[in-house]
Amino acid sequence: MKSFKRLVYPYLVWAFILIVIPMFIILFYAFSKEGNSVLIVNITLENFVRFFSDELFADVLIRSLILAVITTIICILIGYPAAYFMAQLTEKRQAVMVLLVTAPQLINMLVRTYAWRGILLNTGLPASVKVYIGMVYNFLPFMILQIYTSLSKMDKSLINAAYDLGCDKKKAFLTVTLPLSVPGIISGITLVFLPAVSSFFIPKLLGGGSYVLVGNLIENYFVTTGDWNFGSAISLVMAVVILISMYVTRKFDYDKEAK
Repeated sequence: MKSFKRLVYPYLVWAFILIVIPMFIILFYAFSKEGNSVLIVNITLENFVRFFSDELFADVLIRSLILAVITTIICILIGYPAAYFMAQLTEKRQAVMVLLVTAPQLINMLVRTYAWRGILLNTGLPASVKVYIGMVYNFLPFMILQIYTSLSKMDKSLINAAYDLGCDKKKAFLTVTLPLSVPGIISGITLVFLPAVSSFFIPKLLGGGSYVLVGNLIENYFVTTGDWNFGSAISLVMAVVILISMYVTRKFDYDKEAK
């Protein structure tokens, strides 16, 4: 067993280099200001005060959260029926449907978004609608596959037992199928909401620069203006929002399991 534990060491080193060190750098820049030298570091909260005191940044954060929530809801409304339909098929047909759902994911998300940019270019749709289309298209497969996994693993004898106890299809679905598929829904929400709230290239490409989200702000301050301190502060705020959302979804999942 000890020999297998050694296999974890390369992963820990890799995670430390790619996750821990960058996070410390972000923390350093977020709580400091320009003009730092090797010997003198100016610690400050000005970056966070600037973010929360300016209504523009607050509006962008709220817009990002609303976009992520609506995208997640749309993915549930479309993904659940699709996953339910897939779970009712034979095993061979289920494999084909899973392949059809996952096939677009073999193409880079950026390339797929560029394709939608060409499709929606001359449609006259508002920028927000184009962004929603791009969001739902890119993240819908994650929702479908998570719900499908829960439904396909469900014990079918429980549904038959519900029928034997006098339930019709609707009542059996509401009392058996839907509750048992909640873990898949929670996992789907996590996989859709988190990347949606922090996405930057989908709004940039499909929104034409007129639909700015938090991800676009972070990119702008890191790449365009070169203000890494303020960009790091925004990144840290976004990280806290993501951690809170993960805690809420996990807590909801645990509460369901406890019941």
